[in-house]
Amino acid sequence: MSDLETLPGHLIRRLQQIAVALFSTRMGEADIDLTAVQFAALMTLRDHPGLDQQTLAGMIAYDRVTLGGVIDRLEQKDLVVRETSPTDRRARILNLTEEGRQTLDRAIPWVDRVQEEILAGLSDEEQAMFMTLLSKLTRAGNELSRAPLRGR
Repeated sequence: MSDLETLPGHLIRRLQQIAVALFSTRMGEADIDLTAVQFAALMTLRDHPGLDQQTLAGMIAYDRVTLGGVIDRLEQKDLVVRETSPTDRRARILNLTEEGRQTLDRAIPWVDRVQEEILAGLSDEEQAMFMTLLSKLTRAGNELSRAPLRGR
């Protein structure tokens, strides 16, 4: 039987738990009602306005069906609006509202702080190496995911 502390999958899951806890704590301190996935959706819509839900799901590596609930909640909070595509009446495109932009602007410094806290146990050199290796691993395993990352 393996020692859990030697299993990469276990340690990655633990780091994810830590990251989510930090994110939730910091958003609570800032009085911002956002989850990490909602933040990712808002950031991507800010950078790529007018995406459809399927494309957005691919760009943040999230299951398309589950993302529907995320978008529903963002729409209820008046952070995102769904509109009929001008080129395909069957498609719905997503855009940030002004409230969505303001919320995102308020959240970014707090999210930056979370990133610093996640990496705080590493030296600057170790942080750079960790990020390089983490990026390499996620790219290498992308197609193994239930929701692979897809470009636009």
